Amino acid sequence: MSVMSKPKIMAMNVCVAPKSAADKSIRARTMMPSDIAPGIQPSPDHDLIFNGGRTLANLNFFNFYVGGTESWRVSDMQSIDTALSAAMSDRNLNNVIVQYFPSNQITSNFLGSRVLPGPAPTVVSQGDVEAMVGRMSDSGALDGFDLSSTVFNFMLPSGTILNTDLNLSTRSLHVAAIAIPKDDEDSTSGLGGYHGSIHPTRQDVQPTVYYAVGVYSEKRPDGTANGIPVFDEPWKNVVATFYHELNEARTDADVEDAIRAGNDPNGTKFLGWVSRQGEECGDFPVFEANPLTLVFREVPKSDGTGSVPVQFQYSVAVHGPEGPTLNPDPLAPMAAFT
Repeated sequence: MSVMSKPKIMAMNVCVAPKSAADKSIRARTMMPSDIAPGIQPSPDHDLIFNGGRTLANLNFFNFYVGGTESWRVSDMQSIDTALSAAMSDRNLNNVIVQYFPSNQITSNFLGSRVLPGPAPTVVSQGDVEAMVGRMSDSGALDGFDLSSTVFNFMLPSGTILNTDLNLSTRSLHVAAIAIPKDDEDSTSGLGGYHGSIHPTRQDVQPTVYYAVGVYSEKRPDGTANGIPVFDEPWKNVVATFYHELNEARTDADVEDAIRAGNDPNGTKFLGWVSRQGEECGDFPVFEANPLTLVFREVPKSDGTGSVPVQFQYSVAVHGPEGPTLNPDPLAPMAAFT
């Protein structure tokens, strides 16, 4: 079947709590090797299928902390940087993800972090994030990075609400926002984060810049939640969210172009690994886990030096979410929709 006649997929590039308002709106300690997460049944109908889009076998990432130094504890930033770097490069965790790469090998390189100046914004929209990434690219702030393989992570501070609105909620992330979050698709209703890309206006740089954004998931003083608070410390939730987003970015890098294509059947050519339901590798595990602690776990690092908080990713090998495994999973079938 040609690309033109492939069934249309509504691709998903967000991390949301299962059965939450955001889920409905957007959707319409150790494990044995190669086991599906206990408590979740295999679901081959949700196996990921390769559509020919770009993947990032050799991934780089850089962390930007939004809201100035007054919005972040130094210890939190250090913990996030250390744990996320360790999780993304952990052998046993990567033994699950390698099944989506023909070489059966992947690398991950943490390039460092930086605090962005300015007060913490009240609300951040997708339009805000993409406008800021565009300004950074245009100003040369991203020069020197290999944009073809780097994802820029934007960590939002405690109290900031994230939504998926493509419009600007404020003139700049350096100015406190006053907009009302978009109903059903914001972090007060289960949205944890998402990844995407922009095409800079500069002609002398890589045509695509990749980003991910996520909230500081926590229980708020009034008893409500922002994001997806699962772990006992919010910084661990941040690590798990960005572990989700980075693995989705590496297996489905150009999903934003597929979303922008709308109903154009040609849009499927941008998709990497997604299910027939449009789910990326991090989605099904979150939607199916009840409670979320079935897939949000602290797991031992393969080098035996401690543990890292992660969210288990979908594995075709076990037809569901899989934790760290001692041996690389076999390659998932590379055939696109037929």
